[in-house]
Amino acid sequence: MFTKTLHDKFVYDRRMNVLSSIISNQLENGSRVLDVGCGDGKIDYLIMQKKKVDILGVDVLLRDTTYIPVQKYDGELLQFEDNEFDTVIFIDVLHHIEAPLAILKEAKRVARNNIVIKDHLKKGIFAYNTLKFMDYVGNAHYGVNLPYNYLTKETWDSYFTKLNLSPRIFLTRLNLYPFPFNMIFDRNLHFVGNFACSPSTGELAS
Repeated sequence: MFTKTLHDKFVYDRRMNVLSSIISNQLENGSRVLDVGCGDGKIDYLIMQKKKVDILGVDVLLRDTTYIPVQKYDGELLQFEDNEFDTVIFIDVLHHIEAPLAILKEAKRVARNNIVIKDHLKKGIFAYNTLKFMDYVGNAHYGVNLPYNYLTKETWDSYFTKLNLSPRIFLTRLNLYPFPFNMIFDRNLHFVGNFACSPSTGELAS
């Protein structure tokens, strides 16, 4: 596919390097980290070159070759103890899930300190179609679930409020793409958020 070839040549490496730098800055040296939906774990490998952390991955689809240890995940329950990890990260995963709020609740249960999220913002008249195109090109050939579940900033904020996740950092200018691709595919359609796991105030609201 021509679009995949173009993506791999001009977008993939830069995106991985930029994201690994941004996310490594949100992690503390010595942390134990869980990456939910890690794929082959290459970005985690890059993160570990930049920060002294130990990363375990889980995914619903297990690749033949991975850069980090990866365990099978059913997409619903994380088979770990409460507070077993210092940090849980999601890198372009939550928009592949029909019920991201439930997954975030699980992440908060196993995270002692914080949750780091890279995902999308449905902002602007052409945002949905742009994100759908990017998602298809980057993921369809891997057999990844593609519900195209992109959320507005208001919906994200409602989730964080329900879970009592306190924002430490919320970045929307990530500069993931080189010129001229950035004119189409950046446009504040992406964010990285670092959220402190404040104590729960009660049961999750429906």
